[in-house]
Amino acid sequence: MLISRNWLLELVEFELNDTELGETLTLIGLEIDGVHENGDDMIFDIEVTSNRGDCLSHLGVARELAAFTGKIVKFPSGLEDAPVSSGLVTLESNDVCRRFTARIISGVTVGPSPDWLVRKLELVGERSINNIADITNLVMHELGQPMHAFDLDSLAEQRVVIRNARRGEKVVTLDEVERDLTESMIVICDAEKPVSIGGIMGGLHSGITEESKNVLLEVAYFERDSIRETSRELGLSTEASYRFERGVDIENLVRASNRAAYLIAELAGGTPSEFAESYPEIIQCRTIEAKGLSGDVKRLSGLDIPSERLDSILSGLGIEEEQPGVYTSPTWRHDLSIPEDLVEEVVRINGYDKIGESLPVALMAGEYHSNEDRKRKLRSTLSVLGFDEAISYSFVDVGATARFEVIGNGDDVIIRDPIIEGASLMRPTLIQGLLDGVRYNLNHKEKNLRFFEIGRSFLKSDDFLPEETELLSLAISGREQSRGTAVLGREYDYFDLKGVVERALEACGAEGLEFAVNDSIKHLQPGQSAEIIYEGTRIGTIGKLSGTLASEYKFKQSVFVAEINLSAVLSTPARVSSYRPLAIYPAIQRDVTMVVPDSVGYKEIHEATVAANASHYNGVEYVGSYEGEGVPENFKAVTIRLEYRADDKTLTDEDADLAHKVILEKYRKRFEAEFR
Repeated sequence: MLISRNWLLELVEFELNDTELGETLTLIGLEIDGVHENGDDMIFDIEVTSNRGDCLSHLGVARELAAFTGKIVKFPSGLEDAPVSSGLVTLESNDVCRRFTARIISGVTVGPSPDWLVRKLELVGERSINNIADITNLVMHELGQPMHAFDLDSLAEQRVVIRNARRGEKVVTLDEVERDLTESMIVICDAEKPVSIGGIMGGLHSGITEESKNVLLEVAYFERDSIRETSRELGLSTEASYRFERGVDIENLVRASNRAAYLIAELAGGTPSEFAESYPEIIQCRTIEAKGLSGDVKRLSGLDIPSERLDSILSGLGIEEEQPGVYTSPTWRHDLSIPEDLVEEVVRINGYDKIGESLPVALMAGEYHSNEDRKRKLRSTLSVLGFDEAISYSFVDVGATARFEVIGNGDDVIIRDPIIEGASLMRPTLIQGLLDGVRYNLNHKEKNLRFFEIGRSFLKSDDFLPEETELLSLAISGREQSRGTAVLGREYDYFDLKGVVERALEACGAEGLEFAVNDSIKHLQPGQSAEIIYEGTRIGTIGKLSGTLASEYKFKQSVFVAEINLSAVLSTPARVSSYRPLAIYPAIQRDVTMVVPDSVGYKEIHEATVAANASHYNGVEYVGSYEGEGVPENFKAVTIRLEYRADDKTLTDEDADLAHKVILEKYRKRFEAEFR
């Protein structure tokens, strides 16, 4: 927003040079984006944050300077009169339009504005239109209150009605565009039809022209949310809507109307006559209870500000102490509601540069979330396994649910006003973000990739807020590579990722995962996909990316992905690891190749091995399987490696043979296995 130094000087006296003025504005929170000289004036381009709508005018900035310098704000000249009862205004939508004023100014002469008015508007980036329109723009930049001037004679029955638009209604705005109205929009109408979109833009056919003789000056207060919604729905942002969206001062309406009427009478020869307003429910100043405010300032900022200085700062900002420890915020400050807001105001005006470097004393010790230790172990394990942690956007395109198997139940969470073009969906899965990272790296010639991400997915729920689920997602692609060497090994496969998942979840206290074949997982390749099951519940999926998705991402090498419901895993107690001393005696290994039905999986073989309860048994490992020549149809040859060890002696071959015989007998009885 552009602010003129000379214009500020009309509202508050200060003795700051241009450099000091810029530094002061920045220090009190009005950051300077740019400065340029214009004749004998200096123009400051100020960045105003969205919560400080009160600073979108010269008056607002003057108030801040007055509070900082201890000066008094001088209000510009205006009419001084009282509202007159009249049938000029009918307010039907007082939940959106909380206050409405209308003033009739008769006998105006519409024409060019005087040079001083044209120059003032040019300084703040406005072009001159005619003296009436220019005055409304001048007052908006001066006092921060948008207003609109209607040609009174163009209004049916010469009165206005403020209501919600009706279905099918339209209005042609001043930019000569016909706008379709919805029932949520507030409109200003004459006795027959809409003539303006409230808080946004006036209508073309009721605007001031060179033939206009009588003016109806409208100054109103509209609710911020309603104007913001209407502006977005119409795709129409104006100087007026920009201010209404951030909040104007409801007690400034009459002052702004008086100021504009005064200027119209002076510059256009009009005679102010009838004035009316509708203010059904008086809006009270917000009350803030902040007992011990001086102590709060000390605690939060480290500054020891005398109570006299504190009271002076607050009073200069329009914040009054009604009774000890109870303050009222002015009607132009919509951002003040809690004691910490008052602390910020005091510190801001006193000067952030006066805050020391020491940290405030901690009143309590911090602690990790109950599951944070398990997640730290998970991250550490994956890092040791050569994985890099990825952090992707929480916004994805609308095709995510159709392409990926989603953990959880619920519809997509649609973003009404996406900040990234094309990304209008809160992510229901983390896999899409990981695959974007894989594609980016492959395109930059990085071929051997191991990524993981821990983050939240979002799905609609019965509650107002979406259901959030914490997920662990992994992706691998390329070839394995030993650390410190340039020699690449074999390509990664399903079992590499399966082993990573098992080891990672073991690290955070989840053991005994099961993997059940499932060929219907939409983003995975049939024959190389499975469900991950923990304690009888499906917690995720794992497998090779489907050919359809691989083609969509233009992957020329295999990519394997897994996604796990980490919330479900962490909701179960961690398995307690018991201590075992390192073995000091050697082990004996026996390889077994047996022919079993092809329906027998390694899980069943492992269960049978443990159930045999053989002495000195120390573990079993899958080696490989074979189907083909020499093996009967519907059967397969499976090779496993059994290990035997004693804790108190070195085993002999005879000891191992006895234990081995027990396990083989178990295989023979359970699977009708034949050994080779």
